Amino acid sequence: MSDLLFDVNLQQVPDDYLAGAWRIAHRVLNRADPASPLAQATNLDLGSGQLVLEAPSLTETGSWDVQRDELLNRPYLRLNFPSEELRALVTRLRRTADGARSQLNLYFSSGLEMQLDRP
Repeated sequence: MSDLLFDVNLQQVPDDYLAGAWRIAHRVLNRADPASPLAQATNLDLGSGQLVLEAPSLTETGSWDVQRDELLNRPYLRLNFPSEELRALVTRLRRTADGARSQLNLYFSSGLEMQLDRP
C-alpha cells in the first residue's frame, strides 16, 4: 500500500468520501474560541447522518450533511449540535489511490482551520 495522497476534485467529490471516523491532526484557531468543543476536539465521526465529536472533557452528538454552493459546487459540511449549528468549507481532500487513507481540510467561519486524518 502506498501512502501517496492524491487531491480529489472537490466539485465532483461524492458525499460519502467525507463520511467516516476522522482524527483531528492539526488545527489553527485564528480568532476561534479556544474553549469551544470543536477547538478542543480530538476525533470527529461523521456517520450515517449522525455526528459524534470527541474532546478530552466531553462527547457531543448531533447530525451532519453536505451542502454545495450554487456557483462553484464547492462542498460545505453543516454540523448540527443541540446548542449550535456550524458550517465549514471543505478546502482540500486527499486520498490514497485505494482510498485506505484520507486527509480532509476544513475552514470554519469562526476562523478555525482543521486538518483531519483517516488512517
